[in-house]
Amino acid sequence: MDEFEDFDVDYNFFDDTPEGKDPDSHSRTLRRYHQLLWSKPLPDGRPFELHAGRALFPYLVYEADGTRIVLGSDTIATRHRKKLHHLYSQLPDEVNDAFLQRSYTICGFMIFPVSQGSLNQNRGTHPRIQDRWDLTLEAIRRFYEGGTSPLTSTMDRHADFFELFGSFAGYIEHFHLEDFVNADGAVRFLLPFEDFESPALPSDLPTYARYRLDSLKLFEARRLRILKAIK
Repeated sequence: MDEFEDFDVDYNFFDDTPEGKDPDSHSRTLRRYHQLLWSKPLPDGRPFELHAGRALFPYLVYEADGTRIVLGSDTIATRHRKKLHHLYSQLPDEVNDAFLQRSYTICGFMIFPVSQGSLNQNRGTHPRIQDRWDLTLEAIRRFYEGGTSPLTSTMDRHADFFELFGSFAGYIEHFHLEDFVNADGAVRFLLPFEDFESPALPSDLPTYARYRLDSLKLFEARRLRILKAIK
């Protein structure tokens, strides 16, 4: 039987998450989808098999050649609902609901190594990243290119994971992120970018609304890539 037979790219992971809990840690469907999607050959042909136990932790585990990496889930489609509540609250409810509906489907999630000072934590708390996925992706690109970023120490700590994919292009392809970069492999920034010195968050409603809309388009594009891959 096709392992993707009941895979629904539009499934909202709040639907099987206990009330008040986070889908990243409590949706068993999300964990199964991660396991199915990303357990595939690495760019060099080696298998990248993710294993899940009966308990919810460890979330997913990759183990090969003496290397063991515990991975967790993180949403990458962020609304900044709390930090930018003064802007979020000015958008129509239907606009906010539509973004939430898309962002909590599989196209809005990634897996990262889990440990103290993890990428999940540091990209969310660093003032020059502010949980933005495009800025996180630029930090990942610079890791592969030998450059520096606000997340350099975090990336170096998890080098064994990122090196599995060989290159930034390999990482992008493995996780169906092609729409988040240009044809030359440069990250598509959603706000003006000046080497992590420009403000990480929108400062006014028109900019915030455009940022949200452009984000949604990219995640819709990733949805289609995932759909094509499982078909």
